[in-house]
Amino acid sequence: MSSKEQKTPEGQAPEEIITEQHDDVEAVESDASAEQVDPRDEKIANLEAQLAESQTRERDGVLRIKAEMENLRRRTELDVEKAHKFALEKFVNELLPVLDSLDRALEVANKDNTDMAAMIEGIELTRKSMLDVVGKFGVQVVDAIDVPMDPNVHQAIAMVESEDIAPGNVLMVMQKGYTLNGRTIRAAMVSVAKAKA
Repeated sequence: MSSKEQKTPEGQAPEEIITEQHDDVEAVESDASAEQVDPRDEKIANLEAQLAESQTRERDGVLRIKAEMENLRRRTELDVEKAHKFALEKFVNELLPVLDSLDRALEVANKDNTDMAAMIEGIELTRKSMLDVVGKFGVQVVDAIDVPMDPNVHQAIAMVESEDIAPGNVLMVMQKGYTLNGRTIRAAMVSVAKAKA
């Protein structure tokens, strides 16, 4: 009988027994190594956790910086827009006394005198031209009567009893006000109606 034909008492060939024993030894070794945690594996796990935390911090930092840059860009655009919108404010403030003088000249002019008619018409045209020009740049006159008094554009000088005008409405404009693109340059000085006592 050859060695291959020899059988073990269990009926297995010797190579099969060696392979099974080798598999059993590997299984026992892997069980033992699983119970023993390699310190290098712990260090690797710690380093991976630190790396993930670092990457998260960096990602958050980059997002925060991007958001700050976007906010800065928006604020800068708004500042430039406001600068363009209200650049004429000082210039318009210098024109207001001229407009007031033209208004006063028209108030005191004797409109019944035919000799003054041409001069009065010239003053009216000059005033209208100036208002048209400044109106192109966003200047609006605040001079309406019988509108609710708005503290943003009106400055109340007096309260006057009136039957014709509703209480709280503008009764009379003593000095016209002006706004530039919605911002009050000078509040209109007004008297406000109140109910009769």
